[in-house]
Amino acid sequence: MRNATGIVEVYGLVAAFVACDAGCKAANVTVETFDKNKPGNPDGLEVPLIVAIKFRGSVTDVQAAVDAAIQAANGVSGVVTSHILTRTEPDTEPMLKLNAFDKN
Repeated sequence: MRNATGIVEVYGLVAAFVACDAGCKAANVTVETFDKNKPGNPDGLEVPLIVAIKFRGSVTDVQAAVDAAIQAANGVSGVVTSHILTRTEPDTEPMLKLNAFDKN
């Protein structure tokens, strides 16, 4: 059976760590590496960095982790968006490993 994937995009690295910690405490999930994205309008944002947290596990666990992460990130700087892939396709798996933190 394929794992579910939950993705939560938040504003800033601090919110990402807080959200990740909350999600991991709420459910039996693993976490892929964070990914970052600089939005097109960074000057208009209080925190000009978007970070994606990617949780992996059963659908139930991923949903619990995403819910906890959203609640925690909203207490810091906010959530951009979230989504759950209930059965991640094998062709999608390599994309989950990508991250821009090791690039300039």
